[in-house]
Amino acid sequence: MNRQALFVTALPPIAFAYLVYRTAHPPWPTLRVAGLVLLFLGLLFLTIARFQLGNSFSLTPQARELVTRGLYSRIRNPVYVFGSIAILGLILYIERPWFLLVFLAIVPLQFFRARAESRVLEVHFGDEYRLYKSGTWF
Repeated sequence: MNRQALFVTALPPIAFAYLVYRTAHPPWPTLRVAGLVLLFLGLLFLTIARFQLGNSFSLTPQARELVTRGLYSRIRNPVYVFGSIAILGLILYIERPWFLLVFLAIVPLQFFRARAESRVLEVHFGDEYRLYKSGTWF
């Protein structure tokens, strides 16, 4: 895994763990607990997806390799899906419902990024990507 990918993979869990540690105070209503669970699961699967992506990770859409194993065998963009779940979990955990407006802005951005990646992969991998795309979700 390249240095850039390692940094971007390690930073979110460390930052969220620090935030959770600094804000771990009572009370613990159901939505806050649910937020912590979503945050943990989102980060766990986000990290798995990043490792499965390996050296194909980049900040801009590139077609290095068509990754179709692991989480990518079912979801074309697990980094975006689980990143969004982690962000939603964080919003619920910190009990700042007005941050849901930020979340509502993030979701369309994830769709935009996924479409940009899809175009690059389709141009580079052609029918192989179209077949993969037809058997996966988002």
